[in-house]
Amino acid sequence: MGVEERASPWKLGGLSWRELNRRTWARVYKDDVMGKAAQLSYFFIFSLFPLLYFLASLLGYFTQTGPELRESLLHYLATVVPRKASALIRDTLEEITAAASGGKISFGLLLTIWTASFGVGAIISTLNAAYGVKEERPWWKVQGLSIVLTLTLVVLVIAPLALVLYGGQIGDLLAGRYRLGEAFTAAWDIIQWPIVLAFVLLAFALVYYFAPCVEEMRWQWVTPGSLLALALWLLVSFIFRLYLRFFDTYSMTYGSLGAVMILLLWLYLSGAAILVGGEMNAVIEDAAAQAGVDEAKQRGETAPGEAG
Repeated sequence: MGVEERASPWKLGGLSWRELNRRTWARVYKDDVMGKAAQLSYFFIFSLFPLLYFLASLLGYFTQTGPELRESLLHYLATVVPRKASALIRDTLEEITAAASGGKISFGLLLTIWTASFGVGAIISTLNAAYGVKEERPWWKVQGLSIVLTLTLVVLVIAPLALVLYGGQIGDLLAGRYRLGEAFTAAWDIIQWPIVLAFVLLAFALVYYFAPCVEEMRWQWVTPGSLLALALWLLVSFIFRLYLRFFDTYSMTYGSLGAVMILLLWLYLSGAAILVGGEMNAVIEDAAAQAGVDEAKQRGETAPGEAG
């Protein structure tokens, strides 16, 4: 019991918050996280439209309100993605959907999910670098993991979208069934947003747990790294949107390619946020191992006591 308590990432491996931040940013610089984020942005933009097409097609298969959910997806994506990049995503998705034929859609779904998994594969590679380990799993296992994680992330996207779209109806149903009154209905409008946030944190937790080639990693629903990644992602998205609102120089510099450059830069910043969170978790793990926690792994170890 004592060992598990000490192994909790919220013990920070015995580090103070100040020392943890210092070591994290030192690792960010040493591991060239910003350079790896640039590599991620390439795979992300390569994977984004196939993933969105897969989502749109999946929504159309399994629900009569597929168009509503797709509009909900694009609407809430627009709250984070810069305006011009959001318009580019919407226009491109509509073109892809219009060009797809019904006879080829099943094969198209398989192809798009395979392509979309490349982004997750890039995250696996870069998080391995954060933990200082080499990929020792067979290529088919890594590819399978990429596909499974991609499908899981799709579910974690659809579920909160459905909750947002039908949240009012769900709240009214629960209030009527259990006679909870109007107070519950009003509270439900607020409660559903932390639930949506929980889905996002779960997505980060799954990526940080399964992606690195590190054995016997301890499952944590929320880690300092996942909270940091989420906070950085929301912060850079907000600041970037604010900057573009008042100082949109990309359209003047790149002309018709301005929206593409804005989308690419936003994906770059998003990838950097994911990697910085992974670096923080890796630093905590390494510090815990140095402090003598048996189940913790030092940097470069794929398992406790085994050098990678």
